[in-house]
Amino acid sequence: MPTARFVSTHPRFDAIISDIDGCLGPESHAPLNADALAKLAAHNHRAVSSGDQPIITLCSGRPLPYAEAIARLLGNSLLPVVCEMGVWLYDPRSNEFLRDPAIKPEHLAWVRDATTFIESDLAPRGIVIQPGKSASLSLYHPDTPTLMAIKPTLESRFAREGWGFRISNTVKWINCDLTFISKATGIKRLCEMCGLSKTRLAGIGDTMGDMAIREQVAWFACPQNAEPGLKPSADFVAQGHDVDGVLEIVETASKLR
Repeated sequence: MPTARFVSTHPRFDAIISDIDGCLGPESHAPLNADALAKLAAHNHRAVSSGDQPIITLCSGRPLPYAEAIARLLGNSLLPVVCEMGVWLYDPRSNEFLRDPAIKPEHLAWVRDATTFIESDLAPRGIVIQPGKSASLSLYHPDTPTLMAIKPTLESRFAREGWGFRISNTVKWINCDLTFISKATGIKRLCEMCGLSKTRLAGIGDTMGDMAIREQVAWFACPQNAEPGLKPSADFVAQGHDVDGVLEIVETASKLR
């Protein structure tokens, strides 16, 4: 794994690690707020050029190509991005795609076998596998209660087959992730690559799955739309929703000393 220490002169933070859905963009399929994202890109431009602001990077369950595109939009050219719930790091410094080395061929076989099961047994019921992931599965149905009702079926079949997945859900998705891979393992790899310390990190999240970010940073914040169960774990809760809340959070974090 390539390593290169990242250094910031900001008195409190080197980096702000943000989730994407529910933070930089809505949990729904609504359009992204380009104007707000441009303001975050301007912040990153200063962080890259002067080094006196914490740079915004990403930690998301989204597939690598989507997370890479958001990172490019935000002008993050200095810090790796955690993608697919920790499966991948995208390193913009070298344009490398780095899968967690703990993932072995037998684990990828689990993903293939689970995909076959879902496509044969659940796809006829309208369940769709999100495209673009390589070592995990995210499932969608336009009727969220119908989607969530399949969780016991997944748990039973996965246990019977010995497929080692952790089954969880966000607002509109069911995620099936290898039990030893998470946003936390991805952030740990990011820190190892760049010489970052938890004491110099801030984080942003909106769902209970983002407790994995909370546990890897010194200061954690949520937009107003965050799940109620997550807010008590936050050091700061913004008044704004989604990316407007993130703008508020970044401004607050940048002023901390």
